[in-house]
Amino acid sequence: MNLLERNHDQQTLAAALDAAMMGRGRVALVSGEAGIGKTSFVEHVIATWSHGVRVLRGNCDALFTPTPLGPLYDIARQTGGRLSAQLEGTAPRAALFSTLLDDLRAGERPTLLLIEDLHWADDATLDLVKFLSRRLAQTRILLLLTYRDDEVEAQPALRGLLGDLATSAIAVRIALSRLTVDAVRVLIAGRPVDAQTLHRQTSGNPFFVAEVLGNTAGGIPRTVRDAVLARVATLGPAGRDVLEAAAVIGGRIEARVLARVVAGDGLADGIRAGLLEPAGDGVAFRHELVREAVLADLDPARRRALNRLALATLQALGVRRGDLAQLAQYADGAGDADSVRVYGLAAAGAAAGVGAHREAAAQYARVLRHAGDRPAAERAQLFEACADECVIVDELAQSEFARRQAIDLWHAAGDRVKEGENRAALAWPLVRSGRNAAADATSREAIAVLEAMPPTRQLAAAYRIQAHLRMLDRDCPAGITLGRKAIALAATFGDDATIAAAENVVGSAMLVSGDKRGRVYLERSLALAHAGGLDDLVALAYTNLGSCYGELYRFADAERHLEAGIAYTGERDLDYSHHYMSAWLALTRLYQGRWSEASDIATALLERPSVATISCIMALVALGRVRARRGDPGVTAVFDEALALASPTGTLQRLAPTHAARAEAAWLAGDHARAVTEAGAVYDLAIRHRHRWHAGEFAYWQWLGGAPVTAPAWGAPAFRLQIRGDWRRAASLWQRMGCPYEQARALADGDTEAQLAALDIFTQLGAGPAAAALRQRLRGEGVRRIPRGPRPATRQNPFGLTAREMQILGCLADGLSNGQIGARLHVSPKTVDHHVSSVLAKLGVATRGEATRLAREQNLLPQDRETAAAKWGGAPDVRGGGAA
Repeated sequence: MNLLERNHDQQTLAAALDAAMMGRGRVALVSGEAGIGKTSFVEHVIATWSHGVRVLRGNCDALFTPTPLGPLYDIARQTGGRLSAQLEGTAPRAALFSTLLDDLRAGERPTLLLIEDLHWADDATLDLVKFLSRRLAQTRILLLLTYRDDEVEAQPALRGLLGDLATSAIAVRIALSRLTVDAVRVLIAGRPVDAQTLHRQTSGNPFFVAEVLGNTAGGIPRTVRDAVLARVATLGPAGRDVLEAAAVIGGRIEARVLARVVAGDGLADGIRAGLLEPAGDGVAFRHELVREAVLADLDPARRRALNRLALATLQALGVRRGDLAQLAQYADGAGDADSVRVYGLAAAGAAAGVGAHREAAAQYARVLRHAGDRPAAERAQLFEACADECVIVDELAQSEFARRQAIDLWHAAGDRVKEGENRAALAWPLVRSGRNAAADATSREAIAVLEAMPPTRQLAAAYRIQAHLRMLDRDCPAGITLGRKAIALAATFGDDATIAAAENVVGSAMLVSGDKRGRVYLERSLALAHAGGLDDLVALAYTNLGSCYGELYRFADAERHLEAGIAYTGERDLDYSHHYMSAWLALTRLYQGRWSEASDIATALLERPSVATISCIMALVALGRVRARRGDPGVTAVFDEALALASPTGTLQRLAPTHAARAEAAWLAGDHARAVTEAGAVYDLAIRHRHRWHAGEFAYWQWLGGAPVTAPAWGAPAFRLQIRGDWRRAASLWQRMGCPYEQARALADGDTEAQLAALDIFTQLGAGPAAAALRQRLRGEGVRRIPRGPRPATRQNPFGLTAREMQILGCLADGLSNGQIGARLHVSPKTVDHHVSSVLAKLGVATRGEATRLAREQNLLPQDRETAAAKWGGAPDVRGGGAA
């Protein structure tokens, strides 16, 4: 097939390669539907423009449970050296990533790293891409990625990565389009086929067109599968045997494996028929669609037999670490339960070892499907392991199911210690789902079971879990007492993991209740976890440090720990902690006045699947407060969802932020009575727990709404000062804490000079409702010369549009629907809807057409849409005096 209608795309990719060769690294994303010709396109560009460039290749596996870091094994075979040795050893993922980057930078020649079929990538590979993309700007490296854009929606982790890359300055996007009728006419080349009919039935898909034109039986098959199978039917028995064996073996078909699985000389027939092609030291299908068609047509008994042969062959050739997932799949396909257990468990351990916890959980689930006849204790251990992996990646329903299975099995086996251990661990998926009462109940049941026997390390762990639940409920004295009890008992067993976890609980309970000595416990917990290689506890330490400081309005400290923790968990696939810290980072950005960042972080998190309820609550609070403060639409829906999730928890930790946000929104909407109601909903609970900040804020909103309230003397000083009328000291405190909106709110209670200063801050932040209310008050007080809106000198972008919003505006000008915008930017329609609403609100227009007209009048739309964000950038961050 000729490479038709790809000239512009070729030039774009060639320009990216040129930039990389000049030391300006690039990430090139080549997308298109299955059969669009992604591989042909990149191979043509490589052959044409990559002279003098080192080319490295990696492929993602089309496996039910892919090999973690599969492309890295391909790359290591080409580079050898330290990377290859680390992969066969037990090097942590961070070391593997760093070694690869060193290898890519090494040498005198620029490097082109091609990773194909990213839609099949495991989570660890996606993290590798993210790691590299953030470090390529000053290198001579082009990272070239191909993926099926029609499979992105079903792969949320990939969608998130592509959404991140969509705003990267070094990313180049090439979406390959279908062929036109004219191109199809060229390909027909005199055959007795009608171009219009062929184009209509194939939709211009190059692979489909090629298969139809290669169909010697004549006519146009109904589907591409029919076309492929018609070509397969022309092969002799030997050729079909090779094709079927190759389809079972998979995407990477080594010649030595294929030769042992199937005898005969049919390989040449498959190549001549255009179904297979040479690839490195083996062969590959000309297109994955060919393999899929052959597999779908394969007799089940024949498939099992070929899986048995592939399994035996790979075993005989020597098992490598990178083959474990493939071996587990062969064993599964062969129905070989013993081999599934051997290789599935090994694959799960290898996956967890490089932080690919989602793949580890899938391997344990595979083993469990073949373990029905195993002893109860063995199955219980498998369910335990599966539950542990699922809870790490926020698959909470699956974790709960697996943990309950383990409890029942241990109970049936009469092992009360293990039963108690698992009852205690069941609290984690429950509390993270917002089911605090159920978590507390199972925790107390576990303690009752374990206390009925001599002391064990499991009892120490159960005390620690109950202490953690008390701390989360902000029953801090009980949490501290139980935590210290857990530390003392765990020390008698030398259980450093439980000691580290309990130190974390005690420190968090002390810190969140205002005792600064809690930091000592938390930092000791962090050191113990690091020393023991306890990644989940390291993540928990960062999580609690960041969220505790955030709850205390110490946002500079919160930001520091949250950013460090997010980086740490992002490199290790620790989704739960990563999600929760991201939610708290959104809240931190909110208070720092960095509202667009807060909104983007919260929205991206809420778009992800399998996010714990408590992370969703905090993200919804951040998103809702941004919308309320900016006057964006959709406030009520967001806060109603937050309340629906928070109410079942019954805890101050979730209810207080939700009701405080709802009180503020009501006040900004002019509904003072509802603001008082919301502020009073859990005020007594805040008083009972003596929470300085929650009690202080609830008292403030009730006072502001005109309700009689006496703020507690121990409440947060900034709120107490405002209630007392000392706006000057309150504003100074808010400024030192780095909270510009709260500072402006205090200044708005002052004299005219202070009010004008508040108006300036509100205007810079884009706080439309607060600014409008303050202008009205100033007019009522007879103040003249009131600033009307943002001064151009204060903003790089005159309307305060972020880089992402500039992209959205460009899409609106192109006449794209929300669905089309989402496809272009790799975000969901819900995310697009939020961004469009924000753009319309900032521009002060009601329709998309008005937005486009205003954008053209203000010269916001340079001809080259790619440079729009670079020209205007985003709105500046407005931060208070002590913000980091």
